[in-house]
Amino acid sequence: MAARRYPAGVRPGARAIAALATLCAVALSGCGNAVQDQPIGHNLLEQVMLARYPVYWLGGSFKGLAITEVAHDPGGATSIQYGDCLQGGQGTCVSPMRVVTSPDNSFLPGGAFAPRRAASVRGISAVLAQGGDTVELATGGVVVNIYAQSPRLAAAASQTIVPINAVGEPGAPLPAKLPDTGFADTPVPSQIPPPLRALR
Repeated sequence: MAARRYPAGVRPGARAIAALATLCAVALSGCGNAVQDQPIGHNLLEQVMLARYPVYWLGGSFKGLAITEVAHDPGGATSIQYGDCLQGGQGTCVSPMRVVTSPDNSFLPGGAFAPRRAASVRGISAVLAQGGDTVELATGGVVVNIYAQSPRLAAAASQTIVPINAVGEPGAPLPAKLPDTGFADTPVPSQIPPPLRALR
């Protein structure tokens, strides 16, 4: 029986191995990144800079965590997420770090019965909740909530936050809380219905 000859540079089974590797790559790419977020574009941050109130953030990245989401809720608050989801996925993501700035300074969220303790952060009163994983700060005309995966990360963030659309310096004293700004009584554009038109 004559020996089988293969083209130069091709070993027996190489084509099968290459085909298998290609199929595996295609299969894995289909699984994708279902729970993980991707870094965001700069256009979302540019929109935040146009907000009517100071929006606090931790810079483009914080402790190795890049910004992975910027969201605005219908009430006017802005949320900036750092890092990929630790649990959940789209719509239920629990990330390592999230900074939420609310222009309604008439209340501190968290509920009256949740375990909380008072603290002083950068010259203003703060509330620590969830064992220190959450820091609530009423500063100027806004309320800033820091949600972190650990008290240490939350404390570091509270010393670092600055407004993205105003002058600020990490570690510097934060502005004292202003009286109720009445933002809750001012409808945001998304809450104003379009004008009625007469039917013809």
